[in-house]
Amino acid sequence: MAPASNPASAPASGSQKLTPKDIFGSTSIKSPLQAKVEGLSDQELAQALMERLTLAEANWHSKKSNRAIRAKEQVAAALIYLLKGDKEEALPRLEQAVAWLNRSISAPPCPDHGDRK
Repeated sequence: MAPASNPASAPASGSQKLTPKDIFGSTSIKSPLQAKVEGLSDQELAQALMERLTLAEANWHSKKSNRAIRAKEQVAAALIYLLKGDKEEALPRLEQAVAWLNRSISAPPCPDHGDRK
């Protein structure tokens, strides 16, 4: 007869992600993503994230007011500065990310079109 499983040691169901330790009983097994990024530094990973999250010039007009996108850009930039040890540059970017999320700032008008009042 198989021993009863211990519910206290099983991961909670729902949105919690399983880790290699949950599955294999060890953390020495790497996920495919970990294996891909293993050779990259934290700064290189942050830079790649920043490049992915930065609005491209081609879609700037359509997404310049998207608060989540703009906050993500600022958080990624702040992360780069934090990894470089430059908290003085990171803090204003984090503050701007919060301002996008709490709606205390908005996108300025496009300099090519001016203020259409």
